Amino acid sequence: MTDCFELLSEPRRPWLDDDALKSRFLERSGPVHPDRVHAAPQQERDAATSRYADLNAAYNRLREPRDRLLHLLELESGSAPGDIQRIPPGTMDLFVEIGQACRDCDAFLTSRSGPPTTSPMLKLKAMREGLEWSGRVDALRDKVLAMRSVLASELQSMNAKWEQAPPVGDPTRGAALPLERLEQIYRSMSYVARWMSQLDERRVQLAS
Repeated sequence: MTDCFELLSEPRRPWLDDDALKSRFLERSGPVHPDRVHAAPQQERDAATSRYADLNAAYNRLREPRDRLLHLLELESGSAPGDIQRIPPGTMDLFVEIGQACRDCDAFLTSRSGPPTTSPMLKLKAMREGLEWSGRVDALRDKVLAMRSVLASELQSMNAKWEQAPPVGDPTRGAALPLERLEQIYRSMSYVARWMSQLDERRVQLAS
């Protein structure tokens, strides 16, 4: 398995600073960027293209928190987490709230997609309901963003565990790392990404 952290010369850590990661990627990928080697021999261009593609894939994986945590878990435990559909602790209430809101919002959107009404009162009613739904969806997004912020703060605090852990390859490394909690955060981040996608989709539909 390719170690994306090693490829970008980044220590294995749950939390990475976005700007620092981008700078590291640009520093590592700059010499092999296609624009830099377009006049080189074909073999050199091919090697540079392959290297750039690997660095770009590693960067894209590490900059997305959910993908980074999955990669880190795979590296440290040797396999991907199982039972992905299990609801993470502390997220059940939000899971139920967002699921019900999306179903109710979809019902409103379906009713609004019918033949246009000529009644000014019905038009006003539909507009008000649309604004109410937009506010409700935005409020749920704020809850999800707040949850993501809390999780990101915890990940940042967990970096110390990785910095203090035995080196890669040491048989005691796994026991020194909070992998169970990291997996819980990974699952929560997966739901956060899914919820944001669902809510953003309905924001677009409500605005159209």
